[in-house]
Amino acid sequence: MNETGGCCCGGSGTTSEKDIKAFVKEKYGQVAENAASGKQTSCGCSCTSKDAITRDLYTEAETKGIPVAALLASMGCANPIALADLNPGEVVLDLGSGGGIDVLLSAKRVGPTGKAYGLDMTDEMLELARRNQAEAGIENVEFLKGEIENVPLPDASVDVIISNCVINLSTDKDKVLREAFRVLKPGGRFAVADIVLTRNIPEVVQNHLAMWVGCVSGALEINDYKSRLLAAGFADAEVEIVKTYSEDDAADLIPNEVAQQLGKEGLAELMSSFVSAFIRATKPKQSCCCG
Repeated sequence: MNETGGCCCGGSGTTSEKDIKAFVKEKYGQVAENAASGKQTSCGCSCTSKDAITRDLYTEAETKGIPVAALLASMGCANPIALADLNPGEVVLDLGSGGGIDVLLSAKRVGPTGKAYGLDMTDEMLELARRNQAEAGIENVEFLKGEIENVPLPDASVDVIISNCVINLSTDKDKVLREAFRVLKPGGRFAVADIVLTRNIPEVVQNHLAMWVGCVSGALEINDYKSRLLAAGFADAEVEIVKTYSEDDAADLIPNEVAQQLGKEGLAELMSSFVSAFIRATKPKQSCCCG
């Protein structure tokens, strides 16, 4: 792990699920510790400041009353609250809730008659999120420890699933989607922000741990994402591109050794191969559980 931000940028060999999960936990634990001490951390390999994916996601009006540490720990790629169209009284679940910013914003939207759950596997993030909740004085929130592949909530218990650049980190996305389908009530909404691919990416990128944590290597191709949602039981699956990236963003997001292996043309192609997107789907009102 480097000294400036906690992101290990080495290694481009074949990665295992165990390696990826351990590295993600280590990285996001460091993000939480940095945020708690007032430091920013990027999702990319530079790990010194908010990068091209994670910066400028929320308006000043939205973040009024939200603790600074929640903003510093935000590692998202878009604003799922703008997508989810939350209503008073609804129950919301944020998959991979991190420092809690999207949970706290959701709790404000659903009001005292609603509830917002945050689910995260990293102890440091959960500790930070609970501290942020206490500082914000928001009561209709509960942070749960667990993995997004095994949600610790009953069937048909939430109205809306949100997530912000986290599903791409999972090595078993089909299970994540089945779990999301299971815990949603009939008619419930899946409304997440994620990095998605517009075409295949080179093997050197797929197998690079820092690129997994950087939200690129594990991303799904757009049509593949929609197909997996439908296979999990969802209806009306759609993907809306909300942000694209260019060669100017490469220094923020791509480790030097990957850029060198790809060369100028390969790097340019890679930077046009992934985008930030809103992903929407609904659980049919008449549906069986596919968990």
